[in-house]
Amino acid sequence: MTATQALKHIVQPLLDHYDPGESVSIASIVLEDAFGIKPSQISEDSKLTKEQQIELDRIIQRLLTNEPVQYIMGQAAFYGYRFKVSPAVLIPRPETEESVDWVLETAKQHPEIRTILDIGTGSGCIPVSLKKRRPDLDVHALDVSPAALEVANENALRLHADVHFYEVNILEKKAWKALPKFDLIVSNPPYVTEEERSILPKNVVEYEPHLALFAGGNDAQRFVKKIGEFGVKHLNPGGWLFLETNEFYVPSSSDILAKLGYVEIETRQDLNKRDRMICGRRPV
Repeated sequence: MTATQALKHIVQPLLDHYDPGESVSIASIVLEDAFGIKPSQISEDSKLTKEQQIELDRIIQRLLTNEPVQYIMGQAAFYGYRFKVSPAVLIPRPETEESVDWVLETAKQHPEIRTILDIGTGSGCIPVSLKKRRPDLDVHALDVSPAALEVANENALRLHADVHFYEVNILEKKAWKALPKFDLIVSNPPYVTEEERSILPKNVVEYEPHLALFAGGNDAQRFVKKIGEFGVKHLNPGGWLFLETNEFYVPSSSDILAKLGYVEIETRQDLNKRDRMICGRRPV
């Protein structure tokens, strides 16, 4: 089987589950991650061995159960790096790369920013990427899940990023005392409500960790409130708070930060022109 034939062999059955563009994208990930065939190398000249064809059919069967390709491959691309992923962590999204861009841009404009905390780190993609691009920064991260922290630690070690990890439930105020103060806090917290569960794609709701997806009950802003309160106590004067959410919750998130005393509140859109990111600053 040639690589061109393999691409079609993957895409055809996936069309019942995904749109054509996503099907081709998944197929390309499989060929590169499982067999080392990059998109530019997909041709009649590249061929799969019989053993590889058997493995390919196994992968396709898993894909047809809606299992995300990143979990099957055990890795995901983010910010130019390869991160290990497992069902214990959310799959890193391209939109979160834009949050990393904004944080790095802000850190460049404000050299007084020296310490950064990522809340709900999951795979560690945010803090590890920040540390890789800015080795001079003191980067920390926390998560409530021991399994997620194990993945994050492994990613930090593999990518040679010195990140300090903590097992902390940000919803428990008594746990805050163990943490120092920071110049900047960033988070992509859970914000999906139980009412919204039915509209999530099957490959998300059936496989990705609910602990990282759902805010708990129907209060989508539960984590925004707590993280905002945490920032009031654990951001240095003039410190920055960055949050990622979806377009429907940006206005209410802005209101929450304003009521907590944050200033210079700003929102940004993602590449799809959707409101996705918000930041606020503690008064100096």
